[in-house]
Amino acid sequence: MLADPDSKIIKAYGVFNHEATGMQKGFARPGYFFIDSNGVIKEKFFEAKYRERLTGNSIIAKLFPELGQEVTDTVDAPHLKLALEQSDRTGVPGTRITVYADVQLPPDVHVYAPGTQSYRPVKLVLDATPDLMFGSVEYPSSVTLYLPAIKEKVPVYEGKFRISQEVNVNTSAGFWGSLGKDGQSIPITGKLEYQACDKTMCYVPTAVSVKWQIQVFPLDRTRAPIDIRHK
Repeated sequence: MLADPDSKIIKAYGVFNHEATGMQKGFARPGYFFIDSNGVIKEKFFEAKYRERLTGNSIIAKLFPELGQEVTDTVDAPHLKLALEQSDRTGVPGTRITVYADVQLPPDVHVYAPGTQSYRPVKLVLDATPDLMFGSVEYPSSVTLYLPAIKEKVPVYEGKFRISQEVNVNTSAGFWGSLGKDGQSIPITGKLEYQACDKTMCYVPTAVSVKWQIQVFPLDRTRAPIDIRHK
């Protein structure tokens, strides 16, 4: 944390937020820099809207997929194992967390990837929630499978793969006011649709319910001491 009352340092670093007004006037644009052990900036992340921001865990998960998530639940699903993960369990208005569906398929079993024709591709569908906004679903790269019986090539997933989706918490004043001192627990629900096949047959398309939970707390509006506030 840096006391920079005249915004001189953030201007020197090129992160002064010219759009911010009111209490945020003179602030830096929220963002993240990933600096390696040699002091070289390798990655940077800045949001289009300064009121919305990815959590630190979401950033870590983008850079290092094996870190930054925790398994929050496992789901019984036909023909596959499904683990549900999320970058964060808590947030505030404007927080952007990431939820994950981690799928493990048995050997010789596949599911169809988005873009498949004539088959039911895997699809993560989240239920609309008034105080949450959803980004686009991110699917991994698929592999091409040749089906000799019908002489077709189709995009599929095999083995282990992950589907992810960003979830943005409402920033409206009305929502802030409804949180109360202890915040509010908001469920994130939906379903995972897919059709599993092995070398001899394709099973009936199915859908399994998925659910995550986020505890949203009110923003800390405590002002800094007057002598270090921005001018």
